[in-house]
Amino acid sequence: MVAVAVGRGLPIQTRSLFNSKNIDRASPAGRVSWLGHSAAVTPRYRQTCVAAQQRPTWLPGLDPPPYLDGTLAGDFGFDPLGLGEDPENLRWYVQAELVHSRFAMLGVLGILVTDLLRVTGVSKIPVWFEAGAVKYDLANTQTLFIVQLLLMGFAETKRYMDFISPGSQAKEGSFFGLEASLEGLEPGYPGGPLLNPLGLAKDIKNAHDSKLKEIKNGRLAMVAMVGFFVQASVTHVGPIDNLVEHLSNPWHKTIIQTIANSSS
Repeated sequence: MVAVAVGRGLPIQTRSLFNSKNIDRASPAGRVSWLGHSAAVTPRYRQTCVAAQQRPTWLPGLDPPPYLDGTLAGDFGFDPLGLGEDPENLRWYVQAELVHSRFAMLGVLGILVTDLLRVTGVSKIPVWFEAGAVKYDLANTQTLFIVQLLLMGFAETKRYMDFISPGSQAKEGSFFGLEASLEGLEPGYPGGPLLNPLGLAKDIKNAHDSKLKEIKNGRLAMVAMVGFFVQASVTHVGPIDNLVEHLSNPWHKTIIQTIANSSS
């Protein structure tokens, strides 16, 4: 039998907890037996047990923290440091993870596409970890840095203002008359023709599946970015180069041999 933890370490059966063999229906509240032991079963207890069985967690049988009740997209009860105990902090962490996920997805796509173009000889694009040192004809490095700082600073300021005061950035005159084209759905989910041209998830409050898919892909992309950093540090080449080398000799060109050679 499979057992899960409900409350604080109370084991129950997940498949036959509420069948006629386990519950003594002659008792007013009912009693449930498990490995020879019995305990009173109240309606609230049944509800808690069913919810625990249906709630997926990052570790099977885990009792999630009470502030992670499963309502957030991608909430699997993972917060070992208790960072989200404060509701305001939790709100901010949700938005921060969402933004980092989107940056990571764009970063992974950019690294793979540019590396593929470089390896195939379509373009003489530098490897991704050296792109920042390249001199561009359209402007010098200092100018590009200042322009990026201003543009990113403006966008992040607007995002933060919408976070602390939801809907404030959709008011007329708040974005050079482009408010209708950037109509926000809710904090962290902008919309309008410019940012949601296909009209996906217009009812953002009920778009649970879309939110879950995005945050799952975003978390995977963040892990991939960590992998790219480690791979670049160890091999000093791009990910497509490593893939081509591995495919050329799959049994001898693996991550184990690569790490062993780099450390020797």
